[in-house]
Amino acid sequence: MKGEILQTTDERFLLSAIQNGDLKAYGILFRRYYPMLCAYATRFVELKDAEEIVQDVMLWLWETRQTQTFETSLSQYLFRTVYHRAINQIVRHQSQLRADTLFYENMQEMLQDTDFYQLEELQKRIKEAVEALPPTYREAFVMHRFENKSYKDIAEILQVSSKTVDYRIQQALKQLRITLKDYLPLILLLLPRNILS
Repeated sequence: MKGEILQTTDERFLLSAIQNGDLKAYGILFRRYYPMLCAYATRFVELKDAEEIVQDVMLWLWETRQTQTFETSLSQYLFRTVYHRAINQIVRHQSQLRADTLFYENMQEMLQDTDFYQLEELQKRIKEAVEALPPTYREAFVMHRFENKSYKDIAEILQVSSKTVDYRIQQALKQLRITLKDYLPLILLLLPRNILS
């Protein structure tokens, strides 16, 4: 197509080798594009998020190597993919902020309508629900919600990726929403840190 930059001979050679499972070719490609893609992604997101996005894109490229076809240059394709993933992350983050705001507003309303006896009973139900979570979900959830640790800190402590931490916390919240239904918004204000010790 007019205006499109087609793949160079070097790109075609590397892609062909990668499609045949050549890890050395993949390493060359990774080293060539990783720094540029990270620098580009930091225009939109923080460095740690940029690195994670680029790692995901490069891993995805390897995992789908046998089915990938490129009509434009590989570099154009990679930059465009990183751009879209960065924008998607920004949109998800903004949606999460809106959801958190609504979450806290609902929590305040519920606190005003609840007497102390109900709060005590609810604390007990919340504690039971948290303790009933699978150990890996509970561990990540407690560290984040009650010890105020970041996903990065939790990932380092547990020696897993930030994505794994995010997944575990999301799964814990999902299970708590089912177990506690309308009472989950109270969890942050009602459950003291030492209740789990």
